[in-house]
Amino acid sequence: MSYILYGDHGSGAFCVEAALAEAGAPYEFRKVSLEKNEQKSPEFLKLNPAGKMPALRLPEGEIVTETAAILVTVAERFPEAGLLPPPASAARAQALRWIAYFAAEVYPMVEIVDYPERFAPAGEAAEALREKARERIRSRLLILEDNVASPRLLPAGFCVADIYVAMFTRWRTDVGPEWLAAGHIPKIMALAEAVGARPKIAPAWKRHFPKG
Repeated sequence: MSYILYGDHGSGAFCVEAALAEAGAPYEFRKVSLEKNEQKSPEFLKLNPAGKMPALRLPEGEIVTETAAILVTVAERFPEAGLLPPPASAARAQALRWIAYFAAEVYPMVEIVDYPERFAPAGEAAEALREKARERIRSRLLILEDNVASPRLLPAGFCVADIYVAMFTRWRTDVGPEWLAAGHIPKIMALAEAVGARPKIAPAWKRHFPKG
């Protein structure tokens, strides 16, 4: 039986699809259109009442939500793929550290940049909040930049955290295209290019980020 991934191209579903592809897992991608707001439809809310993507249906029928949890689940189910360092190792602790870091410190800011009116009155207040959230994303990326063992996150080698980090570099509106172009995070950008070039991940990378 295969896994079923619910999400949209260019969304957080990318890193889950990339992890499934890298693991060689059988999966089906079911599109949930952000443009049509389908993540708020009654059908999708049955999968994730929070109305957020991605969601992954396991072969057993269980639904897993929250990107960080899904990535760890896929890595643990396919240990031979090496998506996480060995259990209880220092490298694994660091991989989990950075997955949690992005889930807690960066991902919430993306929602604010994309939908500031959910958190502040529309107009000047929302725009000011959007810029504060964008500044927060940049500051958190700079912290990671100082810890990257380019062209990968960990000296021990590629892991699923690399996929997670790479995805954020393609959300240029959230980070700010001018800021990215200014070369503030060269090691993270090199990491992203390396992820996108991996043979098993490259097709998903091109589908989700056709502009590179």
